[in-house]
Amino acid sequence: MNSYSKQHLGEAISIIEQLDSIAIEKMASIIEETRNKNGRLFFLGVGGSAANASHAVNDFRKIVGIESYAPTDNVSELTARTNDEGWDTIFSEWLKTSKLNEKDCLFIFSVGGGNIEKNISLNLVKALQLGQERQTKIIGIVGRDGGYTAKVADALLIVPTVNPETITPHSEAFQAVIWHLLVSHPLLKSKQTKWESTLK
Repeated sequence: MNSYSKQHLGEAISIIEQLDSIAIEKMASIIEETRNKNGRLFFLGVGGSAANASHAVNDFRKIVGIESYAPTDNVSELTARTNDEGWDTIFSEWLKTSKLNEKDCLFIFSVGGGNIEKNISLNLVKALQLGQERQTKIIGIVGRDGGYTAKVADALLIVPTVNPETITPHSEAFQAVIWHLLVSHPLLKSKQTKWESTLK
C-alpha cells in the first residue's frame, strides 16, 4: 500500500511540473475582467466536479468578491429540470433563466470536457454552445484532451494525463488546486482569509 501512495503522490508531482502557468494567468485575467464588468461566474460540473463547483462558488464570492453560482447547488431545480426537460439541458435552461450574457463567464470543471460524438456530458456541451451564442467568456479546468470545452474556451487548463488509470482523481483534485491558486492570486484576492489574517 505504501508503494501505491508513493506512486500516486509521484504522479501529482509530475502533473504540477507540467501545468501550464500561462493558461492559469490568462484565466485570472479573464476573471478579473469579468469582475470589473460586474459580470458573474457560473461554475458547471457534474459528479465530483459539481461538488468542487459548490466549494469554488464560496471561495470566489467570499475571497474574490465576484458574484458566483453553480446550478447544481439547487437540487430541487436540478431534479425538476431533469425530470421535465431532460438531463442534457439542465445547465443551458438554467443559464437562460439567469439571463447569461456577454459580461459573464462560464467556468467548467470536468474530467473530459464534454463530447458530442461519444454522447458524454452533453449538458456541458449545450451550456457551452449557449455561452458561445451569447458571447460569454469560457474558461475551464479539465482532464484528458479537454473535449468540447477545449474547442471553445478562451482560456483552459488541461490536467496532464500521467497515468490512464488515475485520470479522474487527478483531474478533480487539480480543479481544487487551481481554483485555490486563483482565489489567492494577487490579481483577484480582495479579502484576507481567516487563518492567514491571525498571523499578522
